[in-house]
Amino acid sequence: MDICPLPEGEGVNRVFGLRKILFFFAAGCVGGLAYGLAIWMFGRAGITSAFGVSIHASLTPSWFYPRIVWGGIWGLLFILPISNSGLLWKGTILSLIPTAVQLFVVYPIVNHQGIAGFDLGLLTPLLVLFFNWVWGVVTALTIKLA
Repeated sequence: MDICPLPEGEGVNRVFGLRKILFFFAAGCVGGLAYGLAIWMFGRAGITSAFGVSIHASLTPSWFYPRIVWGGIWGLLFILPISNSGLLWKGTILSLIPTAVQLFVVYPIVNHQGIAGFDLGLLTPLLVLFFNWVWGVVTALTIKLA
């Protein structure tokens, strides 16, 4: 006797659709963790300072939590049917979306740090692009390996 039988017909599609959404969210969370760790490691190694950029991270739950959750939310972008040329390429392309939001919404409007975060340093956009690329590639690799 099956304890939890799958429903027939349309219900099966809903169950598998929800699994797919949860799967991409979880993969994005892993990418968000990698994103946060990359920022922390670059700061700890003095790389961000060497670039003249004032982006800092701390190894605290309050700093990591929003990055992991937003990484999961951005991970839902992987549902979109973009690029048949490979998952890593898709991760690279999709990483441009959170990069644009961070540079043109979060930094200037939410954090008041100038367009593209230039108040944090002239090379801020380059580092933001790199850190979001880390998110996209790690999310893509998580999807591929899972």
